[in-house]
Amino acid sequence: MNETTPTKDARGGALATVGTIYRKEMREVLRDRRTLVFMIVFPLLLIPLLLSLVTELVSSAVEKAEAETVRYALYDGERLPGLAEALTQDPGFEAVEGVAREDIKAAIRDERLTMALTVREPFDAGAGPQTTVDLFYNGASKISKVERKTETVLKRQGERLRVARLEALGLDSPDKQSAVLEPVKLETHNTADMREVLGEQAGGMLPYMFIIFCYLGALYPAIDLAAGEKERGTLETLLLAPIPRVLLVLGKFLVVFTAGVVSALLSIAGLGLWLVYQGQEVGGALGEIIKSVTALDLTLIGLMLVPMAAMFSALLLSISIYAKSFKEAQSYSAPLNMLVIMPAVLAMLPGIELDWTWALVPITNISLAIKELIKGTMDYTMLVAILGSSVVIAAACLVFCTWWFNREDVLFRG
Repeated sequence: MNETTPTKDARGGALATVGTIYRKEMREVLRDRRTLVFMIVFPLLLIPLLLSLVTELVSSAVEKAEAETVRYALYDGERLPGLAEALTQDPGFEAVEGVAREDIKAAIRDERLTMALTVREPFDAGAGPQTTVDLFYNGASKISKVERKTETVLKRQGERLRVARLEALGLDSPDKQSAVLEPVKLETHNTADMREVLGEQAGGMLPYMFIIFCYLGALYPAIDLAAGEKERGTLETLLLAPIPRVLLVLGKFLVVFTAGVVSALLSIAGLGLWLVYQGQEVGGALGEIIKSVTALDLTLIGLMLVPMAAMFSALLLSISIYAKSFKEAQSYSAPLNMLVIMPAVLAMLPGIELDWTWALVPITNISLAIKELIKGTMDYTMLVAILGSSVVIAAACLVFCTWWFNREDVLFRG
């Protein structure tokens, strides 16, 4: 009893000391307007604003492209019977006269024409050679519907001419025509649902944003709590207090860690709010994906970001301890920015999939896991490896930070 009680008292005293340091430093951090902006305002508002802006812009651009009238010029249209009439009858096309053949590219570049069609050789109603139609258009825009609209008209016209040619050859039954045109038919059955397909294409950006917000949330508090105190001359006073340095660094670490976690969780909360209030209004396949993201998915995303916040906090605090001023700490943290961004970007690359090897790679493992959660294809057994490796790395970073803080040549260099 006599041996146990002092030990418990010592632990209680240490925790009370860490708590006192934590509360004191947290009050200082919350007075900094810049820290509040990066920790609270940006994470909570930026993701909903960006998602709303992107969906609105994409929807508007697609609607505009669908409604846009295609201004075209047709050359040697008489070589393909019915093509000129089909284009004239389609309300989405408008014929433009007076553009010479040699001026096609210039007219498209100057937007006098949206496209131009030239028919190379006359169509033979018998068993003649294939007729080629050349399409000239500006394909720089990803959402341009010119090619698809033109292809629809040509396919419809080609189908009519093909049926006429086959009937002339005595193949008057649709089944006979299909057997001749397509002797072997391949029917594909894609087992991936739409959530998985679109999640693969767009699911890499959200973890990137979560990780960046987690990092930025911890950045300014970490710089202020060591390099900032050196610059203000208050760190020396704190070190003179009869407090073990390990407790000092733990108190400061917990403040930075709290800022990183709050920033990460608020970014997820921002996504959740957008899903609840605006995401449900998005239609089509994207809307179905948004509705399938559950509260459990968001909770697991938040859980995985906690050890990452600890790792960022320890590394940033170590850099801040070494720096002599706020500005110097910002300069030293710049290379770490790339070390954070590059692994997160890897999750966006095609061919990079979550497996047991990637599950042990810091930052990339969490990025890939979040991507899998958004796709709805997460192997939950991998969460043990991901969380375990992340916790071990975070603990190692904290041990290094504590050792670093105990070195006089680091604290008072130069």
